[in-house]
Amino acid sequence: MLSAYLNCFKIPELKKRLLFTFAMIALVELTGAIPCPGIDPAALKQLFNDVNRNASGVMGMLSLFSGSAMEKFAIGALGIMPYISASIILQLMTPVIPALNKMVREGESGMQQYNFIMRVMTVIVAIIQGIMFSMAMMEPGRLGFNNVSVVTNPGIGFIVETVIILTGGSMFITWLGEMITERGVGNGASLIITVNIIARIPSAIATLYQLVFVGSATGESQLTIVHLLILVVLFVAVTVGSIILTEGMRKIPVRYAQQRSVGGFGRSAGIQTTYLPLRVNYANVMPIIFAGAILSFIQMLFVYLPHNAVTQWFAMRLAYGSFGYLLVYAILLMIFAFFWVANQFNPIQIADDFQKNNGYIPGIRPGKPTSDFLDHTMTRITLAGAIGLLVLALLPMILATSFLNIPHTVAQFFGGTSLLIIVGVMLDTMRQIQTYLISRNYDGFLSKGILRNGRQM
Repeated sequence: MLSAYLNCFKIPELKKRLLFTFAMIALVELTGAIPCPGIDPAALKQLFNDVNRNASGVMGMLSLFSGSAMEKFAIGALGIMPYISASIILQLMTPVIPALNKMVREGESGMQQYNFIMRVMTVIVAIIQGIMFSMAMMEPGRLGFNNVSVVTNPGIGFIVETVIILTGGSMFITWLGEMITERGVGNGASLIITVNIIARIPSAIATLYQLVFVGSATGESQLTIVHLLILVVLFVAVTVGSIILTEGMRKIPVRYAQQRSVGGFGRSAGIQTTYLPLRVNYANVMPIIFAGAILSFIQMLFVYLPHNAVTQWFAMRLAYGSFGYLLVYAILLMIFAFFWVANQFNPIQIADDFQKNNGYIPGIRPGKPTSDFLDHTMTRITLAGAIGLLVLALLPMILATSFLNIPHTVAQFFGGTSLLIIVGVMLDTMRQIQTYLISRNYDGFLSKGILRNGRQM
C-alpha cells in the first residue's frame, strides 16, 4: 500500500491534481483561521464548550461540518453547508417541477442554467444562515446555551457586517470546492466536509485521553483502560459496518439482445449481459441530515414559543438523548430514507429504458412487471439499508447519553454522519486515484479486493 502512495507522485497528471487539491484545502483551512470582527474570543470559547457538550442543534451540526471555523466564528464558519443545502433542495424539487427536470435533460446548456440556479440558491441560503447565526451569537441563551456576551457591539450593524462576511466566505469555499472537482482529485464539496471532520479527530483523541488517564485517576471520569479497549473494538466494528453499508449493493442481471453480422450470410442475434446495481444505502447520509435538521428546528421552535406546561412537556420529551428524541429521530430517518429513494429512483423509467434498448431482466417480463419487480426489490433493500443506517445514527447518541457520559466530540466518530461521510468520501477518492494508477500500469492500494484490481475479493 505504501508503494501505491509513492506511485501517485510518479504520474505527472495525478501529481499535479493532488498538489492542487492540497493547495485548495489549505485555502479552505485559512478561511477557518480568520475570525469575524466584533467577537470576544474568550466568551466564544466558553460558548462552544457548552455547544460541544450539547451538540444536538444546528450550531453543533455546523461546528461539525466547518471544523474549527465555527468555533472561531471565522469568515469560513458557514463552510460548504449553504451549497449542500441548496443542492439537496434542488434535488428534491427536480422530480416534481417539470421545468427543472427538463433543464437537467437538456445536456450541457441545461446544466449551466441548473448550476446557475443552484448558486443563486446557495447565496440565499448563506444569507439566511448568516442572519440566524449572527443573531445566535448575540443571544446564545435563547438556544439553550450559556448566555454569555459573545458580541462586543450587538445590533443591526453587527448582523449586516457578519452576514456579508459569512456569505462571501461561504461562496469562496464553494468556488474552491468546484475547482477541486474540476482540476483536483475527488468531489470538492465532499472532500472539504471530510477534511473538516477529520480535523476534529486530534481533539477527540485528546479528550478521550483526558477522560481515561486523567479523569479516572482523579475520580472525575468512570472510563478505565477496559472501557478504552471496548471503545477501540467498537470503533473498528462500526467502521467495518459503515464500509459494508456504503459499498453494499444487489446486482440485478440485465440482458440486451443485439443484432450482429455473420460474414456475408445475414445477421444473427447476440446476448450481452450486464448488471443494474441497487445500493443498499441509496440515500447515503441524507436521512440523518434531514432528521437531525428537523428535530433541531423543533427544538429551536420551543425556545421561541411561550413557556407553559404544554411546551415544556414537549421540550422535555424531545430533549437530545431522551427516549422521545430517539424514537422521533428513528421514525424520521426511516421516512426520509424511503422518501429519498422514491424521489431519486424511478423504476418505471428504468423499465422503459430497458425496453427501448432491447433489454430485459431474466425471468421478468418487460414493461410493468419489470418496474414492479424493481420497485419491490428496491423497497426491501432500502428497508435493510435504513435499519443499518438507523443503528449507526443512534449509536453516537447512546454513547453520549449513557452512564459513561462520553462527550459528543468523541461519540460522533462511532457512527452517524461523521463516520459515514469519511468512509464514503475516502472510498470514492481512492477509486479515482486507483483509476490513474491502473491506467499507468501501477499497482493499486490493496493486494486483493476491489481497490486493487477492480474485482471482488
